[in-house]
Amino acid sequence: MDVTPILDGLNDAQRQAVTSPPEPALIIAGAGSGKTRVLVHRAAWLIDVEGISPQSLLAVTFTNKAAAEMRGRIESLLQLPVKHLWIGTFHGLAHRMLRRHWREAGLPQNFQIIDSDDQLRLIKRLLKSLEIDDSLRVPKEVQWFINAQKDEGLRPKHIDDDGDPNRRQLISLYQSYEEICQRGGLVDFAELLLRAHEVLRDNAELLQHYRRRFQHLLVDEFQDTNAIQYAWLRLLAGDKGIPFVVGDDDQSIYRWRGARVEHIHRFQKDFPGTNIVKLEQNYRSTETILNAANAVIENNSSRMGKKLWTDGATGEAIKVYSAYNERDEADFVIGRLRDWINQGNVRADAAILYRSNAQSRVLEEGLVNARIPYRVYGGLRFFERAEIKDALAYLRLTSNRNDDSSFERVVNKPTRGIGARTVEMMRAYARANACSMWRAAGAIASDDLNGRAANAVNTFMSLIERMARETDGMDLHNKVDHVIHLSTLIEFFEKDKGEKGETRIENLAELVSAAKSFEPDPAEEMSPLDEFLSHAALEAGEGQADAWEDCVQLMTMHSAKGLEFPLVFMCGMEDGLFPHQRSLADPQGLEEERRLCYVGITRAMQSLYITHAEQRRLHGMDNFSQASRFIAEIPDDYIEEIRPRVQVARPMYSSRPTQRQRSATSSDNELGIRLGQQVRHKKFGDGVILNYEGQGAHARVEVNFESAGTKWLVLSYANLELM
Repeated sequence: MDVTPILDGLNDAQRQAVTSPPEPALIIAGAGSGKTRVLVHRAAWLIDVEGISPQSLLAVTFTNKAAAEMRGRIESLLQLPVKHLWIGTFHGLAHRMLRRHWREAGLPQNFQIIDSDDQLRLIKRLLKSLEIDDSLRVPKEVQWFINAQKDEGLRPKHIDDDGDPNRRQLISLYQSYEEICQRGGLVDFAELLLRAHEVLRDNAELLQHYRRRFQHLLVDEFQDTNAIQYAWLRLLAGDKGIPFVVGDDDQSIYRWRGARVEHIHRFQKDFPGTNIVKLEQNYRSTETILNAANAVIENNSSRMGKKLWTDGATGEAIKVYSAYNERDEADFVIGRLRDWINQGNVRADAAILYRSNAQSRVLEEGLVNARIPYRVYGGLRFFERAEIKDALAYLRLTSNRNDDSSFERVVNKPTRGIGARTVEMMRAYARANACSMWRAAGAIASDDLNGRAANAVNTFMSLIERMARETDGMDLHNKVDHVIHLSTLIEFFEKDKGEKGETRIENLAELVSAAKSFEPDPAEEMSPLDEFLSHAALEAGEGQADAWEDCVQLMTMHSAKGLEFPLVFMCGMEDGLFPHQRSLADPQGLEEERRLCYVGITRAMQSLYITHAEQRRLHGMDNFSQASRFIAEIPDDYIEEIRPRVQVARPMYSSRPTQRQRSATSSDNELGIRLGQQVRHKKFGDGVILNYEGQGAHARVEVNFESAGTKWLVLSYANLELM
């Protein structure tokens, strides 16, 4: 058999991984080393060369986009349709399994997925029903506790309160939350994974069926798996399954949401004789950038160990800029961006990375003033927008009247005279009778409400019944369109005459388009509407950003993972900010921060700028910091320091000798002053110039006075004496 097409274009290490024998394999894939390519070619190799049935493969990715890309590339490589392959995210595959085995899982056939926002609303209602002050018990804390326990595979009965009354109450709330979800047929994201694990664990016949079917398990981004995800894979593999996992312990940056880098080490113990292949050749970055990244990450002790290399260009030095404050930093970044754009480069090929979202404000202001289009990556996705969730709630109610979350979301939206007191009566009835809000609404409308309130509730319930009746038999997109119009959401948003209202109406129209382009899976045993609603919920929980536009990309270091840009700025590289203050005294936390720095550096393809500020105002406070210790971990050979035109008093965090700094003179700027200059004011005393803005008579300076604090002064009236 000619295997050339499958192995064509692969380097030696990639070929070794793709053609590895049928035994557990751990592929340590460095940044930009072609891990997706290896996964795709491994699947093709198993099908086309090893003769494995496509139905015997299960491939797990971490985003729907990656799953679609993998499926498309396998089809292209084999020239065969692979639509029915089990390729998807952990949540997507767990959902698929639960839809097939809802009885064994103890779920209603038309169970509904709730996203994070719906889950939080449900928890808020729970706290209110139990008369627990949400200032004493923060809903997000309860949500975090519940999800964290599920991610560890724990039900309320499995958790010990350790004699702690606070923990005891959280466990009790978890139990009450579960009862509400079970009653309403609601499944949150963490529940998808936990329930899918339990249905296999507790059904020996079902487990054997899937173990026989899925002989080969392909897993992407293995370093990001949490406890329940790994347990599900381990259970599915059993003793005879052949897992082929691809990951990079140096890019494990999600410990805060349950990811466990130690799974890479545990894998070798759970699957003795694991074949380990390292992918170290990088196809993204210059040699200088890779050498800098290697030097930084080598300071972590708990790692498998690898060294990225390239046969490409050496590339330019990494530019390090020491700014006086955050505005000086933003001015520098924007100046370099403007030069780069003026050279004919595409704006979308430039990215500004930062550790904290709060850092973006000053950068955004500068970009606006410079008239450089930009986009903050990772904003609200389409299915997360409020107006879309409103429309989906109506659609979910037409499918499942017992969906309490959807019921409460739209029972009075648009307003229809159903007040908070009426809704609370429904909640009380539902609690007392262990029934849904829908049933409670019908009961109190008949027996407890006055004429006007009862009429409002009956009108709403009649509307939902009408929606279900009139859309029965319609195509999916017509059904969505009809429900939106009957809901009067369009008329409701038309009352908002601004751009926001128009955007919301346009988004509702786009929802109809999304339904029209949606292709139901013929293998799924559910209605097109229920499949579309599940698709929407899964998409909303993924948190990816929209398609690229031609504008500069702003994002956190975490959001940048998996992306690449010819030009990258890493801003705010200061101890206490990056690495974060809370990680400085935590060895594990510091190592994760260093991995995050490694991720940031390896996003850059050609040019990398690292900036830090001597003084930074963040969260309303002025902070004086040393440059990040990560900068000092980059050898001098790969660094070119760019000094500002001011005399900076505080040194970089480095023993590296600095280039001679040049002080600004009156000829350097129209104001005749310089940042860092000492001045004296008749009223406020001695101070130091922190910032300046404006031109001519309107010019202002920001001065930090020793006794009077920080003040903005108009230069033409301040009569400052230069010291």
